[in-house]
Amino acid sequence: MKTLYDAIRTVPNYPKDGIMFRDITTLLSDARAFMTSVDALVQHHVSDEFDLVAGIEARGFIVGGALAHRLACGFIPVRKKGKLPAATFAQDYDLEYGTDTLEIHSDALTPGQKVLLVDDLIATGGTAEAAIKLIERAGGEVIACSFVIDLPDLGGRAKLEAMGKPVLTLVSYEGD
Repeated sequence: MKTLYDAIRTVPNYPKDGIMFRDITTLLSDARAFMTSVDALVQHHVSDEFDLVAGIEARGFIVGGALAHRLACGFIPVRKKGKLPAATFAQDYDLEYGTDTLEIHSDALTPGQKVLLVDDLIATGGTAEAAIKLIERAGGEVIACSFVIDLPDLGGRAKLEAMGKPVLTLVSYEGD
């Protein structure tokens, strides 16, 4: 069996020069690797108490949706600006190669609900930080954050941990 590292493709200079893009689409297309990654995340969170899984667009929808299903929880999509049809909360953020805006529906959760935040990758932490702020603005509490990939040299994990959020990652790529 391939390791999770082997199942993740590296695309040099995408989306711009100097970026080593870690692409999980190859992991997703490998049934065993995808199942292994979801099983590992489920195993870690099966005893946690949360009401919802929030997945960050777009690959976080895939991983987060699988986790929500396996953990028998609802799912909240955290989307890019302009993609949700009803009233939203918005949060601007910086990422390693630009800026963007995330949104959630203003009625996505009931105040006091506990949320597991999920995405494919943690780099600088700007996207996850923005998602946490959105969930908290809606009255939720992010109790943990899970990612398939960590790029520790970019400081995202440390940023979320400094916010008091436990972080789980399955693979780590140093020096990227």
